[in-house]
Amino acid sequence: MEFLFYHRDRPGSLSLRGELIEAHWAYMDGFAKEMIARGPTFAGDGETPSGSVHVLDLPDVAAARAFAFDEPNYQAGVYRDVLVRRWRNALGRTMWDFPGGRTGGDRFLVLGFGAGEAVDLEVPSDRGDLIAYGPLLSDDGAAWLGTAALVRAPDAAAARAVLTAGAYADIEVHAWRFGGRPA
Repeated sequence: MEFLFYHRDRPGSLSLRGELIEAHWAYMDGFAKEMIARGPTFAGDGETPSGSVHVLDLPDVAAARAFAFDEPNYQAGVYRDVLVRRWRNALGRTMWDFPGGRTGGDRFLVLGFGAGEAVDLEVPSDRGDLIAYGPLLSDDGAAWLGTAALVRAPDAAAARAVLTAGAYADIEVHAWRFGGRPA
């Protein structure tokens, strides 16, 4: 089962985040085989961390909740809240398989929160800049709750355009970059 996690930083937690970076990476190292995508999101200035996204293939909902809430930054209070949703990897690959590589161009996390009938279940025909894409689902996988994408785009407006305008209760766009230990 694939899951998407979005941990949002608590205001004023930047220094604590910095203190825990090695603990965070060590925790994530334990999930290297399950990892589909990961990386920090950033505030409007493009430099200040605002959260952290992780997409993993885990055995069940209990394992997903344990991953989310045992994470060192969560335990220490870096995060103000956590979104945990089943997700379907519509591209069938990891971020490391993205043909565009780790660098070049701006990257974004796009979260569309559902409002009614399911939309955007199929991968857009222009998939060249999609790093990850798929529906957000209920714990049992039966109900569509939205759509999430990691995308390379020239700006936030272009990233938002990956999802159908007017079909969601809300669409969030966050600057994002490939995560993991520096090489």
